[in-house]
Amino acid sequence: MIEKLKKYFKTFYFYVALITILAVAVLGFMFFWGNGLFQPVRIPEKIFYADNISPTHKLLIDKFNQLNKGRIEVIPIDLPFEKFSTNERKELLIRYLRSKSDKIDIFSVDQIWIPRFAKWTEPLNKYFITPERETIINEALKTCYYKNDLVAVPLYFDISFLYYNDELLKKLPNYNQIKNELENGITWGKFFELSNQLKIMNKPIYLFPADNYEGLMCSFFELLESLNEKIFVGDTVRLNTPATRKSLQLLVDLIDKKITPKDVLEFRETECYRKYVLENGFFLRGWSGLDVWYKNNIDSVDVSNKFIPTFVPHFNDTKPTSISGGWNLMLSKNSTKKSESIEFIKFLLSEESQKILFEKGGYLPVNSKVYQDTNYVSNRNLLNKYKKIIKTVAYRPLLEKYTRVSDVIAYYLKEALQKKIKVEDALIMAERSINSKEIFFR
Repeated sequence: MIEKLKKYFKTFYFYVALITILAVAVLGFMFFWGNGLFQPVRIPEKIFYADNISPTHKLLIDKFNQLNKGRIEVIPIDLPFEKFSTNERKELLIRYLRSKSDKIDIFSVDQIWIPRFAKWTEPLNKYFITPERETIINEALKTCYYKNDLVAVPLYFDISFLYYNDELLKKLPNYNQIKNELENGITWGKFFELSNQLKIMNKPIYLFPADNYEGLMCSFFELLESLNEKIFVGDTVRLNTPATRKSLQLLVDLIDKKITPKDVLEFRETECYRKYVLENGFFLRGWSGLDVWYKNNIDSVDVSNKFIPTFVPHFNDTKPTSISGGWNLMLSKNSTKKSESIEFIKFLLSEESQKILFEKGGYLPVNSKVYQDTNYVSNRNLLNKYKKIIKTVAYRPLLEKYTRVSDVIAYYLKEALQKKIKVEDALIMAERSINSKEIFFR
């Protein structure tokens, strides 16, 4: 009997000890877990973002990913401007979205593509209520609607400028007069007179991209808008008018009168920028951020006080006009990560992110709070200048068929600039091709 009791207690104490050890182990595990020494494996929701991923874009993506580590991860899909033209980029995105794949959540589009892409995107009305929309500058937001639906939001805005080489112009005896005219908006007549005086200095006088692409269309529409000319009439296009002939003839004259070198006929923005800064040209028709482009591509020197942006020249009896540019963000209808995608988009539109885009990338902010920050703006002369020029903005037509029309017009514009056909003939042929709805091949 005694032996049985001893055996019983021995077994009892064994199980008590075992339970105690297990309890201590569990408590210890819970303690270390709660103090962060052990963490569960968390798989973040991955969202895919297609854009030209500049170093500034990458900086913001990394910042967002760090803030949301373990919860959301943005995977960039890089479509660099250096590799893809805007049209090539457009066609790549269209092919992908047509497949109804959910492998792209957010994508960036040229603002003129909004009507073309609206059918593949998620309306954003419920995600951006009125107070949130009011923080976006109206000049940029108005490009984001299609059939009264908000289908996009702007990532950054852009407007065209005339850059002048202040260091070079200071060598002229009438520098103060020239600078005053430039800063208040010089007319094309005065600009041609000035350019003729500068020819003796054997430097590029005026550079603008004149290849067969959308950049040439921007220069053309800039001139048309300054004349208050609209080429779309219902379902047809009206191109052979006094205003369109005057606008195209001016572009032809710039090259024909040797104010603009002929090699611009093969140039897009990047090639124009490079020739302008490396050959120390006088004037450049470009977009915001030339100083940042210079730092990233040529030298780390600050040239913001050398290449000064101002109004693009305008015709007599008209006001300065800058054409609108910029890229907008859209959310794919087939995305399965809409909530996380919206969170990232709102992060990009935040005041802090917009300031980073401006300072690091030279992109014009779309968040109105940036412009309302008087301390911030007062220390940034360029931003003050941009605020002034934004008021002159005009837009290319936001129509679904615009890109097809643009392809045709740009082709014939270049034919005229090359002197292969006359100005009037180029416009007649472009108008006939568009209105006949024939298939157009470049």
